Amino acid sequence: GMELYSTILWHLCKEVELSFLAHDLLKNNKTSRETWCVVGNCFSLHKEHKTAMKFFQRAIMIDPYCTYAYTLMGHEYVASEEYDKGLLCFRNALQKDERHYNAWYGIGMVYYKQEKYKMALYHFKRALDINKLSSVLYSYVGMTLHSCHENEEAMACLERAIEIDEKNTVAKYRRANILATMGRVEEAIRDLEQLVEIAPKESTIHFLMGRIYKQLEQFDRALVCLNIALDLAEPKNQSYIKNQIEELQLPLNES
Repeated sequence: GMELYSTILWHLCKEVELSFLAHDLLKNNKTSRETWCVVGNCFSLHKEHKTAMKFFQRAIMIDPYCTYAYTLMGHEYVASEEYDKGLLCFRNALQKDERHYNAWYGIGMVYYKQEKYKMALYHFKRALDINKLSSVLYSYVGMTLHSCHENEEAMACLERAIEIDEKNTVAKYRRANILATMGRVEEAIRDLEQLVEIAPKESTIHFLMGRIYKQLEQFDRALVCLNIALDLAEPKNQSYIKNQIEELQLPLNES
């Protein structure tokens, strides 16, 4: 339905197309649950979480069994760090349809953010049991296994995620991260160099490259990467990157 299409537009950050779709549906069908899910996604993309929730709630009022609206509202609560309310929404969705894999995934995300990795893994795997060809779900299972220090299993899941969707940059980044922790730094650097070409403005990629070059004692390269990461980083992450750069100055000044 249109609500699923609107979520695809949301993930692609297609603001104009999503706004046009919402406007068109509002003009032609104000009594449809799909309309209000689309409108909610439109506000969600602009990070207006409270407004988005209001429209998802309207979809639920029209159809109390609209599992997707419960799930979308749950994700808005998670984005606002209201995890308990998010969990309640996802569980409401599962009461209506226990095979609604998005809700299993949503609960997994909450536990992952709370660093309850065993519980996160259980819920991600439940989602994957239902949607066995999801590259995204394999990525999150892999990420969670890595957090549980199960590196070999994590690598297998990430490889499967990339096999399903070779454009899955999250899986490639996580694979590079695990390769680095396993000491396979040359392979990690190869992955990251490919990722820089795909997503040159992603701060975390440059930051990880900087850390690896520092580990290899290639301090000049590390400094270049970390400074690029600093320029691209969100304000909340800049102080940590600055500390890493300052630590690098010591071996550079001694050389």
